[in-house]
Amino acid sequence: MLRAYWWKILCFVLVMYVCIFGFYVEVPRMDDRMQQTIRNFFFHVPMWFGMMILLTVSLVYAIKYLGNPTPKNDFYATSYAATGTLFGFVGIVTGAVWANYQWGQPWNNDPKQIGAAVALLIYLAYFVLRGSLNDEEKRARISAVYNIFAFFMLFPTLWILPRLTESLHPGGQGSAGNPGINGKDLDWRLRIVFYPAVIGWTLLGVWITTLKIRLQILIEKHS
Repeated sequence: MLRAYWWKILCFVLVMYVCIFGFYVEVPRMDDRMQQTIRNFFFHVPMWFGMMILLTVSLVYAIKYLGNPTPKNDFYATSYAATGTLFGFVGIVTGAVWANYQWGQPWNNDPKQIGAAVALLIYLAYFVLRGSLNDEEKRARISAVYNIFAFFMLFPTLWILPRLTESLHPGGQGSAGNPGINGKDLDWRLRIVFYPAVIGWTLLGVWITTLKIRLQILIEKHS
């Protein structure tokens, strides 16, 4: 049993570690404005990492469905897309909280914010599309194709276009960035919580998805 559930135990331990130490670990003093809000780094950024990982898994199953059109592949693709989209919304909300302290208001029409909103709207259209089709086989096939399109739209909306314009967000063009929250210069006091946070929140996303898949399978069996 332990071999089957070890990753769930790891998920619980890591999430608890992040939630506790994320608020108690000593953090570097970035600047007068950042101060303790840097702790949101343990929650906001890992959500985007988790979203990308979950949506990548969804992409894999969408491609697998086109090659092997089974209900299982469709369930997996849809479920991982749903959880990934949920993580994206949590990422936007936690980002808005952070922006309220850093930029003066939750929504500043920053290119990063707009790009993230557009990416999530594209995935919301994926679920609207599924809900508008009654034929199961046709719905699964068209959804798989759209899923692939939606995934590759993440790159221009999240990574490419926001970097071509002025942005308040670290990493954007014209952004001064911050050595405490960028790349190899990440402070070690942030690293010891940030990396476990990425793993822990991603595992939580997988856990939620597996529960959703099991529920969907039970519904299908009894329908």
